[in-house]
Amino acid sequence: MTARLSLCVYCGSREGATPAFAAAARAVGAEIARRGWQLVYGGGRAGLMGLVADAALAGGAPVVGVIPRSLMQREVGHAGLTELHVVDTMHQRKRLMAERSDAFVALPGGIGTFEELFEVWTWRQLGYHDKPVGLLNAAGYYDALLAFLQQTVMQGFVSPPQHGLLQVDGDPARLLDAIAAAVPGATAPDDYRAI
Repeated sequence: MTARLSLCVYCGSREGATPAFAAAARAVGAEIARRGWQLVYGGGRAGLMGLVADAALAGGAPVVGVIPRSLMQREVGHAGLTELHVVDTMHQRKRLMAERSDAFVALPGGIGTFEELFEVWTWRQLGYHDKPVGLLNAAGYYDALLAFLQQTVMQGFVSPPQHGLLQVDGDPARLLDAIAAAVPGATAPDDYRAI
């Protein structure tokens, strides 16, 4: 019996300027469900956050949301989740999301998404966890950031091994395959829905 992988997804509370971002969020949610995984995310029902949660729920996946009280009105907490944890601070939110997750993936988003991605990547590099970190480059959204990250390596601020800790793909299924391969005991592709 393989363990259910719990995937933390960071993404925008808006849908963005192109339908490809919404499609990517729905695809990630559907892939989580298809694989028999669990989604952990920021607990909102707006934007890409709501789309990934709704797609995971529609496929039968358990969905855990974590949201601070101050954002319940702003992000409109999702009332239909398997679990919705309302916490006092952003620090508590991020800590609980990290504790409940086996891996992390960032979808398109704004400064909150960037901050969460860079934080878990930094924690991985410093050895605070050994969970895989992925970036879904949907419709080339992160092309400029990825070019800049290469610049940080060329200029000697980020080592190639540090850079290599971030798994990047533009295809949701391929990225989740890579994430699964990096988590010991995670559901393999031929084990989907077997748990």
